[in-house]
Formats: sequence, structure tokens, C-alpha cells
Amino acid sequence: MPVGRFEQIIDCRAVMGLAEGGGLAQRGTLAEALKNDVVVVAMSPGRRHITKPVCEITYGIREVGIQTSVLVLNAGSGIPADSPRGSLGSTFGIKPEEAKQINRHKLCIVHFGNVISHIVYKAALFLKYVEIPTIIVCQAPVDMEDLAKYGVKTRDILPLNPKTKGTVVDIVTGVIRGESCPQSKIDEIINKIKYHLSKLS
Repeated sequence: MPVGRFEQIIDCRAVMGLAEGGGLAQRGTLAEALKNDVVVVAMSPGRRHITKPVCEITYGIREVGIQTSVLVLNAGSGIPADSPRGSLGSTFGIKPEEAKQINRHKLCIVHFGNVISHIVYKAALFLKYVEIPTIIVCQAPVDMEDLAKYGVKTRDILPLNPKTKGTVVDIVTGVIRGESCPQSKIDEIINKIKYHLSKLS
């Protein structure tokens, strides 16, 4: 048995990877772990949405032996069409098939960006269809109150008129889009995952 290593079997890649060596997963790709414990969801790759922190976070989670799947959303950039300001560019959405793939797991980690209002609008649409407990990882200092004001169910605050089936159970901020994720943030995410998995088992 190798010392300090964990073996995980991943059913990977719906389509060829992007970039040199195919290291960047394309939109609409699910890499599914053998056990459906945790799923990490990334926005669609593009010039502004680089999935680099998601790759490092996923590697860190798998390194401690937690079975982890990864899904890259097909329409993960932009904001939802029904958001108060509307969507001027690309439109954020989630396919029924993607929601089913996510809901097979116990816990979801979703990576959003750096605009608080965009994070809130995306979370509302995402958790309208994703029913499992979810941890949001983002750059902006969003909190449970920001989400609850818009009708997103959270562990700490239940809105008067909830718009979502799923619940935000934790938030990790300060993870910069397109940059390497500091080890301290990876450790914070892992600790939160362990805590919430223990509550679910």
C-alpha cells in the first residue's frame, strides 16, 4: 500500500480537454467519482472564468481521501435571465441533466465569481434545482444575509419567501478566480466539507 496516498477511480471526460495537454475540462463535462460523496461545480471556462482554483480545490479534497466528482456547467458564465437587472451578455443556467447529476451526491461545492449580486442571482437559480446542501466558494465577501434577502435558503437565515429547494450551509470567500488557491483556503474548504459530511452521515 503506498504511504500517504489514496487511490480514487474517476469516470472522466465527456469530451476532449482544452489547452495544452488537455488539462482544462470543457463545459458540460462530469468527472464522476466511484462514491457520490462530494461534487465540485465549476463555471464554464472562458477568458474571465478560469477553472484553475476548482482544479486545485478538487485535488486537495481528493488528497485527504474524500471521494469527489467535478462538473463543469454548460452555461456557467453570466447571470440568470430572470435576475433583476437582466442578462446583457452570456446567460447563466443549469440543465435538468446537470441538476440530476449533482443531486446524486451528498454535498455540493460550487465556485462563483467576484460580484456579490451575481453570486446571489446565480445561487438562487442554481439552488432552485439543486436540492443537496451546498457550500459556496467565491472571491467576493458575500454572506448568508445577502443570500437570504434574495430568497436563498441558508443554514443561518431562512427567508420569508424562499425561492430555493437547496440550502447554503457554508461560504468560503477570498478564493480569487483564475489564480492559485492558497493552501489555507483549501484547508478551510476541506474542514467545512468534513464537518458537513459528518452531519449528513
